[in-house]
Amino acid sequence: MFRKILYLIFIHLFILSCSEKEEQPNFVFILVDDLGWADVKCNYPGNFYDTPNIDRLAESGVRFTQAYAANPVCSPTRAAIMTGKHPNRVNITDWIPGNDPKKRPLLGPQDASELALKEITLAEKLKEKGYQTGFIGKWHLGSEGFYPEDQGFEVNIGGYHMGHPPGGYYSPYKNPKLSDGPEGEYLTDRLTNESIKFITHNKENPFLLYLAFYTVHTPIQAAKPYLEEYETKRAELGISEVPFREEGDGWTKLLQEDAAYASMVHAMDVNVGRVLKALEEQGLAENTWVIFTSDNGGLSTLYRKNAPTSNGPLRAGKGWCYEGGIRVPLIFAGPAITNPGRTSETPVISMDYFTTILKLAGVEHEDNDGMNLTPVLTEEGTIDRDELFWHYPHYHGSAWTPGSAIRKGDWKLVRFYEDDRIELFNLADDPGETTNVADQFPEKVQELSDRLDALLVETHAQFPIANPDYVPRD
Repeated sequence: MFRKILYLIFIHLFILSCSEKEEQPNFVFILVDDLGWADVKCNYPGNFYDTPNIDRLAESGVRFTQAYAANPVCSPTRAAIMTGKHPNRVNITDWIPGNDPKKRPLLGPQDASELALKEITLAEKLKEKGYQTGFIGKWHLGSEGFYPEDQGFEVNIGGYHMGHPPGGYYSPYKNPKLSDGPEGEYLTDRLTNESIKFITHNKENPFLLYLAFYTVHTPIQAAKPYLEEYETKRAELGISEVPFREEGDGWTKLLQEDAAYASMVHAMDVNVGRVLKALEEQGLAENTWVIFTSDNGGLSTLYRKNAPTSNGPLRAGKGWCYEGGIRVPLIFAGPAITNPGRTSETPVISMDYFTTILKLAGVEHEDNDGMNLTPVLTEEGTIDRDELFWHYPHYHGSAWTPGSAIRKGDWKLVRFYEDDRIELFNLADDPGETTNVADQFPEKVQELSDRLDALLVETHAQFPIANPDYVPRD
């Protein structure tokens, strides 16, 4: 009789464990490098690129129209996603290893060259709950000893210290974490192939697939099957000259027309579709959360007139704390979405993904800078936050000079450290940040400046210092 009771208890516990396992959702986090807010059709219908698979993903989920990267360049944002912390707190405020010019008025602070092992990552937290964790693509958060496999990922394919594909987008890749493929293989296709293998291999277990495409980062190398289509579209525009506007010492592109870049966006979209199809074929689609976003705004602003994309009505691009440099696409699709196909104007930021994913997975974590977005996803409430801020105290090849910014409600303040210049915009009236109204609203300037100062102190921000060797130009 005693053995029978033990047997029944064992069966009961086994059934409970299986039920819990089935209830654990999978996560596919898709991060596209340098993809601008206006680079996806569902955000900006008039754009030059076709993204039908991403558009369908939006129709099955929630599209956030005011989503932001934690920083206008890649490594800080990637660190924020991994930890749920503002980049200031992990002391990664520039792309790794960054650019530290010695002949400018200021010297940028020396930030970290890797994500410290003491930081608790999203992968490490999900492993606590029994998740299989796979990283595929671009890492750019440290070199040997600080790779994805050192930060909680059981699988690492393609992730190492470089921020762009060293061999370009066609095999041979010259990537020690990615074996070469057959001649003519395209990197975006290959990373998707590896992702599908990971999904198939782990379909019996809850998993996190972190697919970080290298595309659409430079070098701009066309995805050949789609190039002719966009060359035709480019010719149909009938333009003799591409429009630009001055942006500091640089130039911002105002029109999407680059056929090679468009083919890269198209290839990425096709491969997003392949991942979604694989989830359906493996019977996982109904229990998998798919998060699609970018690490910063599109590359539209440079010292020269040859940037690959335009960020639509938003100002500037990658490297700038104007909206074009920090506003990004964001789509959440998954099991608990209500009224799929809707949009949310809730301002959200990179740190929120860590917090939200762990909430959905039922994993406890320490307080951080992210907010739980599930009330917005399920329409069971709102999130109580009306301010976001950015700190980029470095020079950048986009012609940005060291500065910071804060958004509070519809108001946005941008501060530049070279000349202590302050700009103020009302995003509700002026989403393109075309009119600086600082002189008209001095009290608002003071309010936002004070709040920005407090946030910078709270997050242990480092600042640029005067360059004693700087010689002003005549």
